[in-house]
Amino acid sequence: MPYCRIKPAKSVLGEIDLPGDKSIAHRSIIISAIAKGKTYIYNFPASQDCLTTLKAFRRLGVKISKIGMTKKHINLCVAGRGLFGLNKPLTYIDVRESGTTARLILGVLAGQKFSATLTTQAESSLNNRPMRRITEPLRKMGAFIKARKSKPYAKMQDHAAEEYLPIAIKGGTLRSISYRIPVASAQVKSALLLAGLYAKGTTKIFEPIKTRDHTERMLKDFKADMNVRDKIIPIRGKKELVSPGKIHIPGDISSASFFIIAAILLPHSRLVIKSVSLNPTRLGLIRVLKRMDANIKIIPARCPSAEPMGDIIIKSSRLTGTRVRRSEIPQLIDELPILMLAASFARGRTVIDGVQELRVKETDRINSMQTNLRQMGAQINVVSHRLSSGRLKEELVIRGKEKLRGSIVSSFSDHRTAMSMVIAGLVSDSQMLIDNIGCIAKSFPGFLRVLRVLTK
Repeated sequence: MPYCRIKPAKSVLGEIDLPGDKSIAHRSIIISAIAKGKTYIYNFPASQDCLTTLKAFRRLGVKISKIGMTKKHINLCVAGRGLFGLNKPLTYIDVRESGTTARLILGVLAGQKFSATLTTQAESSLNNRPMRRITEPLRKMGAFIKARKSKPYAKMQDHAAEEYLPIAIKGGTLRSISYRIPVASAQVKSALLLAGLYAKGTTKIFEPIKTRDHTERMLKDFKADMNVRDKIIPIRGKKELVSPGKIHIPGDISSASFFIIAAILLPHSRLVIKSVSLNPTRLGLIRVLKRMDANIKIIPARCPSAEPMGDIIIKSSRLTGTRVRRSEIPQLIDELPILMLAASFARGRTVIDGVQELRVKETDRINSMQTNLRQMGAQINVVSHRLSSGRLKEELVIRGKEKLRGSIVSSFSDHRTAMSMVIAGLVSDSQMLIDNIGCIAKSFPGFLRVLRVLTK
């Protein structure tokens, strides 16, 4: 496997527009497909994950046309078929490496009048992603689901086996439920809200911690019957969605995080990121960085759709260590790998609570980042605590240093680990070699090209 060679940079300077937000893009296809009328989607990212959702709904009979295309994004027209207008797929639906596709589409399929099977490639890391958090509540609503099971783990509190892909689902006549999500997860919440569209009565979702709210915003934009009350989200079923006509997807704030950290850590840097998502449930990283004394300015813009957007200006900064609370994790879960790099350069100690969800992403991101950063000379440790409930709580403790050395590191075939290591190479004191960075195309195929334009 060839290595990618990254040399230290002097600074980051310029302005960029980023591809559309991945989380919003997935939902724009899904909700447009089950609404009445045509929806025009602008700034849809050409990432592998988002294209997987697009192909999945084409397989379900939805006409999705390209009306424009650049290197960064695609403009689309989705001809919605209504709640019950989808077709039974002729073969299985391949969700490739996209956990968002797999989990959210289950919510839609739960209410259909046909059977479908979700699967992925044999070597895909998605085969090891837990799905019981979705399948269990959908069964409570009336869906018939068969999934690959693990052997029950004796120390698990309920002694139940975990479930994984492949998953066969037969839609049923769904009933509304009141459900308290045991683990803060926007994907679980979104799948249940989508299933709630098909249920008789009002489905109520209770969140332990507020997670990203793209699904709620978009469903309201499509005239769903719902009234969000903080962490309680009720949705009434059996009401057709109506297209708002257009969806403008702002730039991806998770993709922006890598450039933000590069600009903070490299001297004499000034970066402007244009028209990026400013959704409050996605600004956890920005709030933490400001607490660490980062020089960041946000300029909100008038928004043509339900999602707030605007510009972010970043300048070189000297960071100070902080504590990231468990309640903050759901709003910066995707940005934790690059935050770990930033904390490695901060003065003093940074403690990040409740990071165990990073172990069930595309790879074990605690292990991937800890392994790589230690290889570069960082001081980073995991401290584990067993709670009275039997669950394991993990926190990261990072002691900042003035510099890290370039080294030979691994992407662990994970896109966010790979991009974090590219930035690590830019801010290290010598050349970095990274294996297998092709995984970056999962979320941001043009990442290296944009970076080359900005770095000096």
